[in-house]
Amino acid sequence: MTPKITVVMPVYNVQKFVKQAIESVLAQTFTDFELIIVNDCATDSSLKICQQFHDRRVKIINHLENKGLAAARNTGIRHALGKYVAFLDSDDMWHAEKLQRHCDHLDANPKVGISFSRSSFMSYDGKLLDFYQMPQLNNIDAAHLLCRNPVGNGSAPVIRRATLNDIRFQAVNHYELYSCYFDEKFRQSEDIECWLRIVATTKWKMEGLPQPLTYYRLNHGGLSANLLKQLASWEQMISKARYFAPKLLKRHENDARAYQLRYLARQAIRMKDGKMAAKLATQALTTSPKILKDEMGRTISTVSAAYMQWLLPAFAYHWLESLGQKAIGSIQKYKISRDGVSSIFL
Repeated sequence: MTPKITVVMPVYNVQKFVKQAIESVLAQTFTDFELIIVNDCATDSSLKICQQFHDRRVKIINHLENKGLAAARNTGIRHALGKYVAFLDSDDMWHAEKLQRHCDHLDANPKVGISFSRSSFMSYDGKLLDFYQMPQLNNIDAAHLLCRNPVGNGSAPVIRRATLNDIRFQAVNHYELYSCYFDEKFRQSEDIECWLRIVATTKWKMEGLPQPLTYYRLNHGGLSANLLKQLASWEQMISKARYFAPKLLKRHENDARAYQLRYLARQAIRMKDGKMAAKLATQALTTSPKILKDEMGRTISTVSAAYMQWLLPAFAYHWLESLGQKAIGSIQKYKISRDGVSSIFL
């Protein structure tokens, strides 16, 4: 019997997390799914852990060489049987009602091609935090997606197979021909590039669910140099987008760049690199002062946190940060509950 939903999970050197990720799929209240695990040549015990699950819905596909996240997702999609395709990064997890909620949403809204959810942050060790991604959920056009990426992370969306088929293209410069959906030239920013191509070039709509159904794991530490690589990858995405959405880029490119710089400044704050954070935040404001007018609260809080982390003694900054986190967490919980979300999701 053909499953209604295919879950695609790329796996590469995630032995510490992959068991929890798989368990969160198998624990779904919606059971009419297949889970396609794409082993992208993991060199640790990830594959062995995946092979311990003896469930007819679990299928494992092995790459012969490491190809990256975009290629692993493409492999999973090509083998998918479901009407809907969900993506779960193997270091994240899902709420038990995730697939049911998205299935109901897509069934009830035939013009929606991408259904996504709010996400709850969890620590590197898997502890759920009182912080949430709080994106716009409706009336999302290509400009908003380009500037703010409301999907937020690769474990949040569930997409119609028909939507993916509408952006399908053939791989080039490969020894074999096969269909692609994500651009395999990207090792980062491959998700926003795909979402933008869908919204900017097809008739499909994007909508979000108010429940935090995705548990997004924060990376442990990280190098500030990686932020510059991420920025370079984002610029690569912008260069490509100029070809398939030239009018959009002509009007919104600078604003989008400023929002990306602001996002990277927040990442630098989390890495405790105040100097880098201050540099990126300042660059965001000089690139497009408009972000201060459009999102004054978030922009001011980012710039303030960056400069305080750079200039204040560590103990003083941590004290202020803890106060701010408690306040933000309370506000976010209130906003989510105001949307009619049950406490079981918080």
